[in-house]
Amino acid sequence: NMMDYLREKNLRQFIHKNIIHSSEPLGDEMAHYLYVLQSVSLNLCEHRMKTSMDPYSQEQRDLLQSLRQTAFELESEVPAGSFSTERRRSLCAKEFRKLGFMNNSNPAEDLRRAPPGLLALDNMVYFSRNTPNAYSRFVLENSSREDKHECPFARSSIQLTFILCEILHIGEPCSETAQAFYPMFFGQDHFFEELFCICIQLVNKTWKEMRATQEDFDKVMQVVREQITRTLSLKPTSLELFKTRVNALNYSEILKLRQTERLHQEETLAVPVLELREKLKPELLELIRQQRLLHLCEGTLFRKISSRRRQDKLWYCRLSPNHKVLHYGDVEEGVQSPPIESLTEKIPVADMKMLLVGKECPHTKEKSSGKQNKDVLELAFSIVHDMEEYCLNFIAPTRYEFCLWTDGLNVLLGKEMTSERAQTDLDVLLSMELKLRLLDLENISIPDNPPPIPKPPSNLNFCYDFSHVEQ
Repeated sequence: NMMDYLREKNLRQFIHKNIIHSSEPLGDEMAHYLYVLQSVSLNLCEHRMKTSMDPYSQEQRDLLQSLRQTAFELESEVPAGSFSTERRRSLCAKEFRKLGFMNNSNPAEDLRRAPPGLLALDNMVYFSRNTPNAYSRFVLENSSREDKHECPFARSSIQLTFILCEILHIGEPCSETAQAFYPMFFGQDHFFEELFCICIQLVNKTWKEMRATQEDFDKVMQVVREQITRTLSLKPTSLELFKTRVNALNYSEILKLRQTERLHQEETLAVPVLELREKLKPELLELIRQQRLLHLCEGTLFRKISSRRRQDKLWYCRLSPNHKVLHYGDVEEGVQSPPIESLTEKIPVADMKMLLVGKECPHTKEKSSGKQNKDVLELAFSIVHDMEEYCLNFIAPTRYEFCLWTDGLNVLLGKEMTSERAQTDLDVLLSMELKLRLLDLENISIPDNPPPIPKPPSNLNFCYDFSHVEQ
């Protein structure tokens, strides 16, 4: 019968070599057979999963003690007569607490929950005996952290075993139509235990990535469940491949996947919505271009470039209302927006040849390296004009002004806007416009003109004055 086949190790190896890696596709009947074979084998864990810890069982207590002794080998080598009975109990309780048991005076109480029952203890013992270095590293690494930042090994192991039982449907009857089997199951004798060994180390890794505390335990385990299920859905053919992929699927990747799926659920990435985005882009880009040109028409106050540290000379540059001439000239300190007639110098837009930014600018090429000069490089731009390639050199007062001016000058030159601000503005406008277009506006009329701006209040004393409150 089926159980006789399962007792033969060669069966899974034969299936793994000759069926799983076969170039021919599996039929529905074969897929269902492999699913049943996997389910029957994994359900051998059912008895241990539904059996809770017996506080009177010497064998089970020995297993718990072996966990403690393996983790804290140096402390366990102290002769029994060195301490009193009470002192040894206190030391054992401290070590069980470091192991992550919630009831450190009687850790058997933590294993009363069934499921996962004694299956969690079996997994912990297997992990400690087969990968002692990883086990000791897990426990001792968390023992050296602050109490609230410790990743509790025992508590994590019990919850992880429960999660694996749910994912692999251990203890559940076989479905008559299911075909979902895991190819890596057939290449490993101790599949469930080896899978646990990989996943318990994943718990510690994810705990550190999330910078979790004890209050975040459930959140961490939820992320670990997602990491396991997403990796299993890829149908890895071996546990080594599973280990590689599940470790690559770190917490930041999970957040990205969640964000993408949320956007799909909100239909933000649906095909009609993407088509609408592309349709709205030209109109909104033109709106951004007009805003940039309006900003250039208002003008900006720049400081003159000087080799001296003190730069107190100012000049002003603005675009003419017809967008045909750039006017600029020196101004006195305190002048905010001089009239365009007072700016004596000018450059016709038709004579502008190109825009240079950063290290390409002639006024930054000979600057020495340094933090101050690095900041200047991020704000420097130049306009090349006339046939003789004269340059008008700028150092923008802020990054915001740099983005608006370089975008506006690129618009005048007939080129694309390249600043990060242009992309941010486009994303904001697209998001707002999409939300407005997708609103349910049945029987709601939208006015063509914006509502009038209300008059300012009589006073601006909105905040409670805390200065009189006694300290």
